[in-house]
Formats: sequence, C-alpha cells, structure tokens
Amino acid sequence: MRPDAVMIFAAGFGTRMGALTATRPKPMIEVAGRPLIDHALALAEAAGVARIVANTHYLPATLQAHLAGRAHISHEEEILETGGGLRHALPLLGRGPVFTLNSDAVWTGENPLDRLAQGWSEGMEALLLLAPSGAARGDFTMDAGGRIARPQGAPGYTYLGAQILRTERLAAVNARAFSLNLIWDQMIEAGTAFGLVHRGGWCDVGRPEGIAEAEAMLTHA
Repeated sequence: MRPDAVMIFAAGFGTRMGALTATRPKPMIEVAGRPLIDHALALAEAAGVARIVANTHYLPATLQAHLAGRAHISHEEEILETGGGLRHALPLLGRGPVFTLNSDAVWTGENPLDRLAQGWSEGMEALLLLAPSGAARGDFTMDAGGRIARPQGAPGYTYLGAQILRTERLAAVNARAFSLNLIWDQMIEAGTAFGLVHRGGWCDVGRPEGIAEAEAMLTHA
C-alpha cells in the first residue's frame, strides 16, 4: 500500500549553519530563491501525498506561519529527535506506513517519494533511499536483494533522508527522545529493512557551503 502521509523533519536548531540560523529556523534558509522547506513541500505535493506533517521547535513562529494551509504542524516543546518526533506526530499522520523526508536537502531527477513508492512491497518495514558512498564507509551496506545492514569497514551507501517506514515499533521505545537508528537496527536484525538507490542528484544543505553546491546542482540538472 502506497503511504498517504509524509513527515517532514524541520525541528532542528541548524547549528552547523552558524549565523544563518541566528534569527530563523534552517528550513527557512533560501536555496535557488525559495526556502528549503518549500523544496520538500514541492516533492510531497508533486507525489500526491494526502497528509503533510512538519515538526517544529526552534524559532517556530515564522515556519508555522509559512506552512499555514500547506502542512499540519507537530510542535515539540523539547527536541524529540527523529524517532521521538515521528511518534509524537502519529496522531496527525494516521495509521499505516509513512514517508519521512528531511527538510535540509535538495534533489534532482526522479521524485524521491515516487521512487520509494514504486519500490515498496509487502514484508518491508523500512525502505530507505540511498546513494553509493564511493570510498567512504557509508551508513549501510546492501545485498543483491536490497536488504541493508550496518557496514563492517567496507564502502557502502549513504542515507539521503527519505524513506518509507512502518511505525508500529515506535510505541515500544521507553525513551521520549530517540533516533530512528534504534528502529532501523531492530528492522535490520529482523531482515525487514531495505534500501533503494536514488536516480538523480542530491545535495545536503546542512552547512553554509551547501547552499552554493545545491544551487549549482539545480542549475546543471
């Protein structure tokens, strides 16, 4: 079943952006003339996702006003990390598997949410969009069947911040704030975590230099 809800992670402090996030949240930093959050929203809207949810925490007022009428807001009084933030937003997201999408990246090529939906199948608990890490260690390795594992020193694949995830395991975590890495590791052990390679460009905009890199990628796409 294709997910009909997406969680856009937008609550972080953006400390690596330095002065750029002193007075605004990172998702409001502009790349190619529009805020980062608009790049993420455009992907969700183009993919026809019915329910769009974004979490907020740091300097939320500007972001919440910007999202009015386009996304439901899951505000966090304290940072809950990716796992805790997703669990906190479940009343807005509804039942069933959901897309999640980081708000601090720019993409070219095939819509990442469409790509994930095409690869999603019965028996999966997670499907992560990846790119080859080259000589780097990467976040995961992937076998011929698409199952992912943690790397053991070999080059692997980098997680790009887009996935489909079943959310049932979130309820069993005792911590209020926790990373989705905890859930992925459980799914990897169960053999239900899979990867898929993105067909297109991707640029992380987590640091100031990422803005120019993303704009150059978009120009040459």
